[in-house]
Amino acid sequence: MRVGFNPNKDKELQQSDYFHQVIIPVYIPNQEGYFKDSFQILQICLESLFTTCHSTTYFSIVNNGSCEEVAKYLMRLKQERKIQELIETTAIGKLNAIFKALSGHQFPLITISDADVLFIKGWQKATYDIFENFPKAGAVSPIPSAKSYNVFTSNILTENFFSDRLKFTAVKDPQSLLMFAKSIGNEKFYNNSHLTKYLTIGTQELKAVVGASHFVCTYRGEVFWDRSLNFSKFSLGGDSEKIFLDKSALQRGLWRLATEENLAYHMGNTKESWMEEMSSKQCLEVTKQSFSIKLEKIGNPYFFSQTLSFVISKLLTKSKFKINFLRYKGLDIESSKNY
Repeated sequence: MRVGFNPNKDKELQQSDYFHQVIIPVYIPNQEGYFKDSFQILQICLESLFTTCHSTTYFSIVNNGSCEEVAKYLMRLKQERKIQELIETTAIGKLNAIFKALSGHQFPLITISDADVLFIKGWQKATYDIFENFPKAGAVSPIPSAKSYNVFTSNILTENFFSDRLKFTAVKDPQSLLMFAKSIGNEKFYNNSHLTKYLTIGTQELKAVVGASHFVCTYRGEVFWDRSLNFSKFSLGGDSEKIFLDKSALQRGLWRLATEENLAYHMGNTKESWMEEMSSKQCLEVTKQSFSIKLEKIGNPYFFSQTLSFVISKLLTKSKFKINFLRYKGLDIESSKNY
């Protein structure tokens, strides 16, 4: 029997104090073999977040079927109020875990990251700077990659084809690119041309690297508010992340960019001494300052722009066009052939 009137009926939710959500799906089923060091790496990842994020950051951690020790650790973080949301589920796959964390929220900015990323102080501010200085930015990664310039970036290349703002400039931190290559088990991932120059857009005051990696990236919230994909049949990989994460910004006419400086590191599944050393440096001064950001409203892309972007993306698969484009944007002949 119901008595009285529920005071919350027809009452709008109060505006949240948080404006930036960070989502980390966690799948560590055991601590053997491939997952031997994963728990320690997860702890380094989360501690680096806690010490580098401002106070209005909302942490959503999805325990995607992890072992008991990991589950207890995450529950303790929730009880200590270090994280705002802990979602417990079975092993439903990375993307489905992300869907759960997105549901019930509408944050202006959403960072989605793997559980093996070490964040560096200043990554949030640098990310916000790009969103504010590039109104069409829809996805921004704190890890620049020389090889991402033509991955779902055809709209950037099309809109700035004849602009001096779009050109190859010197890589700021070649060592970080080498560290990323090592972290994925492919030390030859970048060649000498990649380590020398990457494609950037901007001015002398602020440049952004063209392209973004989906293993750690911050998105405009609107990118996910009206999503058609709500389930993935893949546990990991397949085309799920490409469709939902990589294509999301491009489909709305937005740009995929990265910070010029390397402000996070991919650790992989094997713990190394530099990780704790780097993490300890971040803990010396915990970030407390809160930042504000004003995002311009975005509209739907024009059909003509979408068509032209599609044509450019197809042309870049042709060797001769690609080489001429790279030369036009600042690479020498040899680098254009190897890039």
